[in-house]
Amino acid sequence: MLCRKAIHLTADGRSLLCHMVFVAFLVDSYVDLQFIQQHPCTLSAQRLAAWRRFLACVGALKTFAEMPPLLLGLSFLLLVGWQVAAATSAGTYLCSSSPVNESAVCASVESVSQEMLLEIARGQASPCSLTFGQYACAQSAWLQVLQDDFLISLYSCLTPKPASAMDPEYSILFFAKHDAKKLVAALTVFSQRFSHVPLSFEWNMIFINGLWEKMLQVPDIDSPPVLSQWVHEGLQPFLVEPKVFACLHAKNVLCEAFQKIVTALNGIYSDLPVEEQRNLYTGIKHYLLQDGSNQKCYSAAVPGLNSTAWFENYLGSFLEHATVGDLQLFGDEPTLQKFARDPVNVEMISNLTLLRETAVYYTSLLTSGPGFPLLSLPDRFVCYLSPSAVSNLSSDDTLSLAQRISKNCPLNLTHRGVTGERAPSSLTTEELQVASSLVRKFEHFSPAVLCALGQTAVGLSISDIENGISDKDLEASIPVLGKVRGWNTEQSSTIINKLLSSGYQILDGQSLAKLGSLVTGLNSSTLQSLSPKVILEAIKLPEFVQQVMTLPSALKMTFVEKISSSVGHPADLVKYIPDALASYIPKSLLVFGEEKPNVQDLNSKTWTREQAAMFFNDVIKTEPDFSRLSRSVLQGFKCAAANEMEAERFQELAKVMKKKNVKLGEDQLSCLVKMVTLHGIPKDLDSYPKDLLLFLSPSDYAATGSCRQYFANIGKANLHVLQRESSQRKRLLLEALACLNIPGTQVNKENAEILGRLVCDLGGEYIRSSGGNLLKQLSQCESFLPDQEEAIRSVISSGNTTFGSPVAWSAFTLNELSGLIPVFDHSIFQKIPKNALILWLKNFAHDSRLSREQLATIVEEVLPTRHKRADGCSPDKRITEMVLNSDLMPIYYTPEELHACLKNVSLENHLSQILTYAFTSQQLAVLKRNLDETYPHGYPESLFPKLGSLISFITPEDISRWNITSADSLAALLKKQPPNKQASAIIKRYIGLGNALNATALNAIGTKYVCLLNETELNTIDSNTLKLVSLNPSACSQLTKEILYDKAKRAFSDQHYLPAYYELIEPYLGGAPGVDLRALSKDNMNMKLSTFVKLRRDSLMNLTLSEVQGLLGMNLGDLHKWQNESVIREWVQMQKQSELDKLHVGLTGGTQEGYINIVTPKFQSPSSASLGTAAMMLHLLPALLISFLMTSVLS
Repeated sequence: MLCRKAIHLTADGRSLLCHMVFVAFLVDSYVDLQFIQQHPCTLSAQRLAAWRRFLACVGALKTFAEMPPLLLGLSFLLLVGWQVAAATSAGTYLCSSSPVNESAVCASVESVSQEMLLEIARGQASPCSLTFGQYACAQSAWLQVLQDDFLISLYSCLTPKPASAMDPEYSILFFAKHDAKKLVAALTVFSQRFSHVPLSFEWNMIFINGLWEKMLQVPDIDSPPVLSQWVHEGLQPFLVEPKVFACLHAKNVLCEAFQKIVTALNGIYSDLPVEEQRNLYTGIKHYLLQDGSNQKCYSAAVPGLNSTAWFENYLGSFLEHATVGDLQLFGDEPTLQKFARDPVNVEMISNLTLLRETAVYYTSLLTSGPGFPLLSLPDRFVCYLSPSAVSNLSSDDTLSLAQRISKNCPLNLTHRGVTGERAPSSLTTEELQVASSLVRKFEHFSPAVLCALGQTAVGLSISDIENGISDKDLEASIPVLGKVRGWNTEQSSTIINKLLSSGYQILDGQSLAKLGSLVTGLNSSTLQSLSPKVILEAIKLPEFVQQVMTLPSALKMTFVEKISSSVGHPADLVKYIPDALASYIPKSLLVFGEEKPNVQDLNSKTWTREQAAMFFNDVIKTEPDFSRLSRSVLQGFKCAAANEMEAERFQELAKVMKKKNVKLGEDQLSCLVKMVTLHGIPKDLDSYPKDLLLFLSPSDYAATGSCRQYFANIGKANLHVLQRESSQRKRLLLEALACLNIPGTQVNKENAEILGRLVCDLGGEYIRSSGGNLLKQLSQCESFLPDQEEAIRSVISSGNTTFGSPVAWSAFTLNELSGLIPVFDHSIFQKIPKNALILWLKNFAHDSRLSREQLATIVEEVLPTRHKRADGCSPDKRITEMVLNSDLMPIYYTPEELHACLKNVSLENHLSQILTYAFTSQQLAVLKRNLDETYPHGYPESLFPKLGSLISFITPEDISRWNITSADSLAALLKKQPPNKQASAIIKRYIGLGNALNATALNAIGTKYVCLLNETELNTIDSNTLKLVSLNPSACSQLTKEILYDKAKRAFSDQHYLPAYYELIEPYLGGAPGVDLRALSKDNMNMKLSTFVKLRRDSLMNLTLSEVQGLLGMNLGDLHKWQNESVIREWVQMQKQSELDKLHVGLTGGTQEGYINIVTPKFQSPSSASLGTAAMMLHLLPALLISFLMTSVLS
């Protein structure tokens, strides 16, 4: 029996676990009380005795009917929102229940005076000076003087102590004596403090023990407002840990009572945060599945349980959190079809936002059965139709359905996924397939047909556009086609090219805006040919601005270039630029000088961190209320700005960053923590950005909370701010293990929750020892070390986890573990049922974090291991339009079958789409072979944007036959991030054909490939072009850095005397000579250490202590952390230790008084730096001579 061990007798033997034991007792034996009273002989003597003991406890409750059904059910529901512990779960001994014999419980407790409680309430005495028992046994009226934040203090006093057997009873007494309204107010304050911090398991158990009893006594607890206040505002932090509810887990609540519970909770559903909705749904699901029955609470033959409005009755709005797998567990398909078609359910679901896959499945339940008239399908479901459902429609019915799709599946429809959401403008495979199926009903497309097709015109093939629409009809249909979302590049460019070749002219902003979503089909050269005035007019039209979001990067940059050339000042550029283009404005165009932009204009745009840094100083000087600044602006935080602020203003700024969840980089956080702690560690560290804690220690946090709270926050922080193998991350992990008292290598689930992202740093021995306890956190890690991967495979293969052996996994198991799939090897994959892998690929792959290459690994496991030679293409393998539109196409064909079936199939019109599919390397090689056979003399330029994952199979010899005539084509090829060998060949081919390295080309090359340019190619770059690009050549050769530095210095020379100059030149400083660095040292730059260590070696060696101090500014204190870098170590060795000591930053290794350190600098091979090297050697010559003479004399 679940809570039999939880029964606790007081001194006189009368105190039992009342309501809680009542609920828990139901797990073992739920029998209507009236039936027991009438038929006592049907029970065993033991069971009857147990019931009599229970009745003695309940006292006044003579029948079940007298206990409100909602309370009875809530005792179960809120506390099984998770898979709760079994009968002897740890912690059930901490349960107790009303009524508590106060005189017996308090007999041995030292009494407390009213004056003492008043002193505690006023802050004149420590709340820790009394025991929990003293508080519980104090008079009720005296406890009312305690402040609303008292629970926080009490909890902090109690948690360091082990719980006693009496504490559960003290909890009931303590909370029973509080006024309900005052208690809810105190719980709200407590909830705000602990909403994201795991509570101590023992004291969580004890607190909720008393709070639950108190809640049961609250009048009108079954009314939505009162219930919502308790569940959401009061008990939220306690409802996170499932084990605290073991004593309240009831199994056999009657379906009728349970239906009332769901109805009551449905009344507060919209008021609950998503996480609480999800937790309650999990509890509902647990109830409905608890006995293994497929139709819990449904039986066609039983009155009262035969309603097919089952979804409304037992799930309500919580159905929004149900997966397809959940529905399939609730009933078999015939039963689910009955439920799906029930009018009450249809009405309810029409107003819900289901998970996308659930909505698709529900729609298939409606439409797949015989005799369902598709035209009667409710409007909400037409967005989730399958291709098979529309295959047999007439032309008229097709147009009718297409109009409904256009009306009810609007542009900004988002698709809720199991693990994420798609971009608003993207279409699912099913939507594209349905559109293609509808369009195939027609051969010719008049304006009337295209208008009726509306959104489903996205299913037009390239052949349809070229041959099925006349030039005249195409131009007449532009207003309709421009509203269609989801055009791929081939479709939009084909339509635009056909338009322009037939005489369509873009003469003003209206004619450009008229193109709508088709604007993605423009190329940069066409856009460059337009007047800036045309573009400026177009971007003032809201309907056009909406389309700008979908443009490729190269086009966005061209738009910015044209807009900037038509405005007089950078402040006007900020004012007029659409938000979708703001992040593409070059930093050099965000230098405002005397004319500053309106802060509201800056707030309304989305900036990169580097852009925001350009104007951050100006903004905080003029904005009195930091809370009015956007997160995007605040991310530009700079140390130099902080240095000029008063401490109080700075703390205000930092706290606003926390409220707005501003993401900062390592250098920014390092500076922030220095400023925040400049005058000591604040006592309210939780008011500052969580990532700040990465640079502090548990002892720094002590005034704010316990080390457990500290590491719970660290576990949720952006740990990736720190380098994976950095000493800081290693220190944090060691301190966390010590705090959580984990002496060995076994980590339990509770500690794993607290460690959070720190679990990603645990070694393989911890993963093995902890079994499945760490899998949840590990699945969120971005990458693993080899020993971690091996350990994960070992744990998974053992089958000793909650997920069981891989042989029994379903698609839903795979979805829960999707973050670990890249770690699986063949030995694991071969154990997983193939149908589970296929179902996962079909229903979940597109919402996973896995790359196309990682998904291809799964496809390889699904395909037959032995590939038979294909003797032609069998009829059932024929590649149709439907196959080409299915992202499951890779699993249909072995490489041999694919090659045989691709003959006489033109891939060009589908290439960009199918190359997003998870083809294996062998299959991709077949696709390339097909293209090579189709285009033996080289691929046409129109094919470049479509090559996708094939780019890594392209050889330099292939590229030598290509005509790369535009920067757009270069951008399209490099966007796929080919290996350096192919990228270098692509760039050289582009330049070799006489194309310039203009802004579009350089932005396409970017930081990733700029190091591939040789000296000749670099020298062709116009200096002014660097004003329009964002490059960081710090990883390149010294020669490349020097060439680009000289060009950047010339490009930004007109801004040399502005504070923003440093932000512009900083990425290029690795090529700067010493004289330029000395000049910068006078301008209070606060140079990042990561930039400093990449400076030209000879330039850095020539810097004096004061010059280094001037360059680094506030970052000087971190210089000692970089002493392992050879360039820093050598510079330190050249300084006098006595001078280094004056800096007070912990630098050691300098020259001692009376000694001379002779350092042989390790210079680069001769370049433009050779003169600096020679000068350095001459500078060292006197020291070498003195050393020689001293040696001679001493010998």
